[in-house]
Amino acid sequence: MKAIPASLVCLISLFAFPVHAAEPLKIGVFKADVTPPLGAPLCDALCPPAKEIVDPLSARGVVIQGSDAPIVLCAVDWVGIGNGGHDAWRAALAKAAGTSVDRVAVHCLHQHDAPGCDFEAEALLAQRGLSGAEFHVAFAHQAIERTSAAVREALGALQPVTHVGLGVGRVEQVASNRRILGADGKVQLGRMSSCRNEAARAAPEGVIDPDCRLLSFWRDDRPVVSITYYATHPQSYYGAGGVSADFVGMARRLREEEMPEVFHVHFNGAGGNVAAGKYNDGSRPMRPILAERLAAGMKAAWDNTKKVPIMAGDLRWRTAGVVLPASPTLEEAKLLEILDNATGEVRDRVRAARDLTWLRRAEAKHQLELACLQLGPAYVVHMPGELFVEYQLAAKTLRPDSLVCMAAYGDYGPGYIGTAVAYPQGGYETSRVSRVAPEVEQVLMGALNNLLK
Repeated sequence: MKAIPASLVCLISLFAFPVHAAEPLKIGVFKADVTPPLGAPLCDALCPPAKEIVDPLSARGVVIQGSDAPIVLCAVDWVGIGNGGHDAWRAALAKAAGTSVDRVAVHCLHQHDAPGCDFEAEALLAQRGLSGAEFHVAFAHQAIERTSAAVREALGALQPVTHVGLGVGRVEQVASNRRILGADGKVQLGRMSSCRNEAARAAPEGVIDPDCRLLSFWRDDRPVVSITYYATHPQSYYGAGGVSADFVGMARRLREEEMPEVFHVHFNGAGGNVAAGKYNDGSRPMRPILAERLAAGMKAAWDNTKKVPIMAGDLRWRTAGVVLPASPTLEEAKLLEILDNATGEVRDRVRAARDLTWLRRAEAKHQLELACLQLGPAYVVHMPGELFVEYQLAAKTLRPDSLVCMAAYGDYGPGYIGTAVAYPQGGYETSRVSRVAPEVEQVLMGALNNLLK
């Protein structure tokens, strides 16, 4: 058999490349029930344990197959998945999808009447006879297994899509900034998820991102998947043991009922300093009202959708590893003192275990992985922690002519992530519960610039 001339090999390669580039983008959907059993701790032991199931919780998302290994995007109706918990979720879903861990994004919607997960903090608590104090450990493993099984099924049921849809819709009277500054530039009032302080409710909305953004996938004229992004704390009321996906889950369900032929996924944006406090007094009738307002914004984004042809070659996935600086308020000796105090409040000891886990990771220069999914003219940035909304607004400016979506509440380990200016302003988020230092802004903005530019 004669050897093929080198010139002909080059010619074959040139003609072969467009065939590969013309491969269709494929997508699969998955959903698993991750509702905790009665008696399970909620909100990392900050809320009473589960007494009733108001509505079920789900882990849902998509498997996207482009020209390379699959990408998994997963949104979980839990308060947060951090540190070793986040590692375990990503590793299991990667294995189920036959892909690498760096191509898996797991995020929470941050409902408070829902469980959390951090296997490293659990190990510290177990050593002190407090196993299961933060979350129901066996159930957490079951939830990972259920979601992994659903991902495997999705991988076996991929379908080609021809278009991606891009939409933006305004959400009215839901989000407001939690931090109200006084004349001295310091936080004067904290307007949390619900608020009955008239002065705080009368204050302006403050810095928010008022828009819901939407990505949809289509097979010609048939819609297949809708993925929405909106930045706010998702609480209407909570803390009575009623497990619930809260008003964001209710809004998602309203859209499911209106468009049952479409698979609906929702991600929480950078809502660390944003909540419904201006418009929510915490009464039970407000949950469906807030849900209807958010659902109206989701519908507006759908109605405003512009479809763009999409192929496998139009997909890009970029990652950036970052080391976030630990807050100077975290000291191992003091945290161990709280953790080892057998007569201390369980919630304080759980908090100390979570703080210590993050501190040790930060000191070990553990990298958190940020990611950016590009689908033609659309970009989705995947971020950790309870990120301030300013990061989301900054990301938009880096790609002003594109649709830029942000999913925050990825790795929950660092907790609240403020901007540099927010730390000297004081307030709950940056003075009491942030696990990172003000220099975090420089680190994250540098990574965002690299991912989007």
